[in-house]
Amino acid sequence: MTDTFQVQGDFAPADLFAADISVQDDAVLTAKTASLADEDTTEQPNGFVELGLAPELVQAVADLGYTQPTSVQLKAIPLAMGAGAKGGRFIDLMVSSQTGSGKTAAFLLPVLHTLIRQQAEAEAESRAEFERAVAEAAARGEAPPKRAKRKDPTNSRNFKPAVPGALIVCPTRELAQQVAHDAIDLVKHARS
Repeated sequence: MTDTFQVQGDFAPADLFAADISVQDDAVLTAKTASLADEDTTEQPNGFVELGLAPELVQAVADLGYTQPTSVQLKAIPLAMGAGAKGGRFIDLMVSSQTGSGKTAAFLLPVLHTLIRQQAEAEAESRAEFERAVAEAAARGEAPPKRAKRKDPTNSRNFKPAVPGALIVCPTRELAQQVAHDAIDLVKHARS
């Protein structure tokens, strides 16, 4: 007894050309195989770039072997990143899809993109503040201020507790571990 199921979406049965192969001669089969091989060698642009994700995330996704977003990701990521939101607000989403359709990346990528963007904005703001201080000192004829030294984080005086940037609630410990591992894989190219 065999189980059958309905295949939907981007998946296709493995024996797609089985009926065509049995009735064709070898010359036609060779030509068809060669044309299919030519189609496979052409590279498509990375679809995650078109979604507007940070380059660090696009690189991490490519390292994981994904170049094109799934249909769930195509629909959810732009909305989660604020496309169509009024006043710069975020949109709450509820997504339901098959297992393995990319839901975890569909919510992790926009969250991580937002955190990376916020970190870059904070660094740019501190750089601009330092440049203003240098310009003000030059206008007064004073020596420019020195950049602050990096404080030793092991010294209790300089200790700052970690502040969460996002909270992801999962119904089971196993799913929480899976999401944590996926997040770690996605931020491997991001600076801390």
